Amino acid sequence: MSAPARQGRVRVAVAARAELGEGPVWDAARERLVWVDILGSRVHTYAPDSGVRTVLATEQHVGAAHPRAAGGLVVNLRDGVGRYDTEGRFSWLHRAPVPGRRGNDAAVAPDGALWAGSMRYDEAAGGGELIRVGADGSVATVLDDVAVSNGTGWSPDGGRMYYVDTPTRRIDVLTCRGARVLDRRPLAEVEPGAGSPDGLTVDAEGCVWVALWDGFALRRYTPEGRLERTVPLPVPRPTSCAFGGPGLRDLYITTARTGTDPDRYPLAGSLLVLPDAGRGLPPTPFAG
Repeated sequence: MSAPARQGRVRVAVAARAELGEGPVWDAARERLVWVDILGSRVHTYAPDSGVRTVLATEQHVGAAHPRAAGGLVVNLRDGVGRYDTEGRFSWLHRAPVPGRRGNDAAVAPDGALWAGSMRYDEAAGGGELIRVGADGSVATVLDDVAVSNGTGWSPDGGRMYYVDTPTRRIDVLTCRGARVLDRRPLAEVEPGAGSPDGLTVDAEGCVWVALWDGFALRRYTPEGRLERTVPLPVPRPTSCAFGGPGLRDLYITTARTGTDPDRYPLAGSLLVLPDAGRGLPPTPFAG
């Protein structure tokens, strides 16, 4: 497994005060990063070349936002999955409100479907689920007994799906056919005291990068589950990561301010970046 040749130090991409920054994803069509502040009900964008930033206010807590092939965004909200068109008009794709529950992390599969997770606000076991939303708005339940549905990603060949239900402390490998899980097994487990696995991304070598909530770090695991690298961070609660920028070589990291001491950790809530961290996979926009 090769190491990046010119890996730089972690720096601040956007000095923000996000309560719960999450879900970074590269929008290749517009050469910008999209990320959310869940508790702030905001979708942020950041174009590294120009420095241009935008903010979209949502009417509900927003767990994730992804570019659409037709333009606009698909969003995983408190009460379900909706989409914004290029004019900013909103419509629901799948609305299924459950008291005490909200949407959380989500990812677009290689076939253009959205895999959207949810969780209870109290993080109760079995209170969340993982669903697959097709381009036509069809919905299928993939997992119906999770606590905090989090990081989701696919191997370069699309044959493996990686998934985190945070309280399990594991990154799991799933083999799926459509929305049906054929096999699920652990890839790696994060030891107590090292933080809890949160959002993740997969690089072009098939390695899994995972953010460690309360762990002050990112980790990179090989496809065999070996811990290959740990990247220390200046904030306690990194939440997720995604490759972006020229050649998809820069690793962007979302962070949370909630539950931290802002005087001690002034960068908590900011969008960080690790330049030349490796090479990411071309992101797939939502097909619907």
